[in-house]
Parts: sequence; C-alpha cells; structure tokens
Amino acid sequence: MKIWVDADACPNVIKDILYRAAERLRLPLVLVANTFLRPPPSPYISTIRVGAGLDVADNRIVREMAPGDLVITADIPLAAEVVAQGGYGLNPRGELYTTENIRERLTMRNFMEDLRGAGLDTGGPAGLTARDRQSFANSLDQFLTRHCR
Repeated sequence: MKIWVDADACPNVIKDILYRAAERLRLPLVLVANTFLRPPPSPYISTIRVGAGLDVADNRIVREMAPGDLVITADIPLAAEVVAQGGYGLNPRGELYTTENIRERLTMRNFMEDLRGAGLDTGGPAGLTARDRQSFANSLDQFLTRHCR
C-alpha cells in the first residue's frame, strides 16, 4: 500500500503527520503537486512534480494509484475517482471516504457548486483547527492499523 497526497492544498501540519507515519511504518508516501516541495529526506517519502493546470495532480494520482492505496485529499471529485478504483480517501479533517459515503459527499459538493454558480455566497471551509489535526491523526492511525498488518 502507498499513501498519495494531493499536496498543493494539503496543510503543512497534515504533511508533517504523514511524514512521521511513513517513517514509523516504513510506508511509501508520494506527494504530488505542481509546485516545488521539500519533504524531509527519507527512503519512504518521494515527490512528483506535475505541470500547472486544472486537475493535473489529481489525474496523475488516479493514473498511478492502485486498489487499496490511501489518498489524502480535500477534493471530493478526486476522492470519488479514488474510491471507484478501489482506493480510500482521507481528508485533512479526518473524514474517510469509502464506497458507503462518497456518493453523498459528491452530491453535496455538486449542490454547493450549483449554488455558487447561481451567485450565492456559500463561504469557504473553516480553517483547520487543533481538533481537526487530532481527528486526522486518529483517523490515519486507525486506517493504517486496519490496513497495514
């Protein structure tokens, strides 16, 4: 199993949690971004830099991931593609995307997109809190405990 990170929008505190998990469990962690990244030196951590453009990093992740891989992303359409290919998605707030819940999340995301398209200000997501970081760390730990035996 590999952990893939949609790294352009992933908060640094979440990346730090992932770096420690990759080292501790000796799991491959791949950060995909269209910007230069400087992760800590590790045989388990690598980066892929993609060109600029809409969904370029997402498409690369979907193309290279394998069933059972974990993808860290807040991007619901990317999470839906990952789940459709047999993978798992985990957002930076600790919510695991699975076949059981991704359709509902995608429907809500599309509904909010329609509201914004109609000119309604729906606001953006709240900033990442200490509780969110803890929830992410707990969810990641639970997932890895179940899937990395």
